[in-house]
Amino acid sequence: MSEPPEELANRPFAAQLCNVYLSILALFCFKLFVKISLNLLTYFYIVRGNRKEAARISAEFYDYGQRHSSWADRSPLHDAASQGRLLAVRTLIVQGHNVNVLTIDHVTPLHEACLGNHVACARALIEAGANVQKGRSLDSPLHAAAEKDCTAVVKLLLDFGADINTRNMEYQRPVDVAPPSSLTEGFLLLYEATPRLLSQMCRQCIRTCVGRDRLHLLAHLPLPNRLQRYLKYQ
Repeated sequence: MSEPPEELANRPFAAQLCNVYLSILALFCFKLFVKISLNLLTYFYIVRGNRKEAARISAEFYDYGQRHSSWADRSPLHDAASQGRLLAVRTLIVQGHNVNVLTIDHVTPLHEACLGNHVACARALIEAGANVQKGRSLDSPLHAAAEKDCTAVVKLLLDFGADINTRNMEYQRPVDVAPPSSLTEGFLLLYEATPRLLSQMCRQCIRTCVGRDRLHLLAHLPLPNRLQRYLKYQ
């Protein structure tokens, strides 16, 4: 039963302040209990191997309204590509891992490799069929490489048919996100002003017709060995 208003008014101010502090402490303890419970639940799902459910809990309760990158749903290929471990990337590809697998934030392994300026890892992923247009949502791998001033990765992506005019969420092209007066910005501007070779356009057309999942069949086409090597960027 609540106390009458006159009794509350007659109570010492220190007692009323104590009740406020107790309420704050109780709220803090409740939030701490919820956070610990969610951490234990997330850890339980990771131990059991249910990384997707752990990622869902992490995204829903920790990253709500924020642009934090997810971690629980990252595949081994994401980790290897982001750390530049070429041998691990090649091993995972041979084992059949999907090179276009997405995290809960729609991030591809190729985007991670480009972001870290790992040229060899990026090339291994592309040769295995990674989509050069898929990075993180509307940010292409070319955007990531240009923003980090990774000229070698930018050249690699363009050689494999990346669209230099693709735009991100801010409607910016890769040249727009490159650091001003950087080597990458100059390279992109020069690339835009230079007509593409017919041989490169034909190679991209043939690879597109074959399809990313069937690039390994290029060796079986009735073509001269030199032309086969050219189609495979060898």
